[in-house]
Amino acid sequence: MATLGFIGSGNIGMAVARLAVAAGIDVVLSNSRGPETLAEAVAELGERARAATPEEAARAGDWVVVSVPLSAYRNLPVDALAGKVVLDTSNYYPLRDGTIEVLDSGKTTTSELVQEHLAGAKLVKAFNNIGDFHIPALARPVGADDRTALPIAGDDPQARASAAELISRLGFDTVDVGPLADSWRFEPETDPYALPYFADPDAAKAAFVQLAEALRAGAPLEMPSRDDQGAPLSAARLRVLLADTPRKLTADRVLA
Repeated sequence: MATLGFIGSGNIGMAVARLAVAAGIDVVLSNSRGPETLAEAVAELGERARAATPEEAARAGDWVVVSVPLSAYRNLPVDALAGKVVLDTSNYYPLRDGTIEVLDSGKTTTSELVQEHLAGAKLVKAFNNIGDFHIPALARPVGADDRTALPIAGDDPQARASAAELISRLGFDTVDVGPLADSWRFEPETDPYALPYFADPDAAKAAFVQLAEALRAGAPLEMPSRDDQGAPLSAARLRVLLADTPRKLTADRVLA
């Protein structure tokens, strides 16, 4: 029986875990606060789910989803993740994570930084460019005409293929971007990031701009609506967005 481990069980992690259980995959959840804090999540997911420590979740998983703030990446269990296909959902936000010069300058990408720490793991960047609320809304069975595609990148071709197989079981097509050095193509505020999955991308973009202005002014924050049911993004359209997008370094971004 296939098992998917989770290090980090927040919005993205739980959205993926729900799809995994629906696909007949066992899940092992973990977070930084201890297994006992995940009792409600395990109860919701049912008999295919259990809670554990991050090390236990890493060792149990045939694949492991890492969904933690980038600032916590050095806490990931290196030995337990060695040899594993690790799906990395991380994004870099200096306001949350603190400034990281090698990312601000573009010398490396977010997932290359995580891969450097997890030297024995086979990292695949995935699920970082789509809102958690769009994951259940846009998942479709294999063969559906309106199936949505997600980009993936990783330095190990076999790991990318394994991740693509898993993601297909979860309800999405994939577009293989290649090595982690090219994963900037779907980092924050690039053309494939978040907005193409909105039913009303113009309204979502305006909301994000307003959010950035509120942050700069110290005004009360109003997050973009999570009620948007999403719009399918085909693999063909995603390939165009990936090919045409300019790189967005931190200094170029509206919402850092």
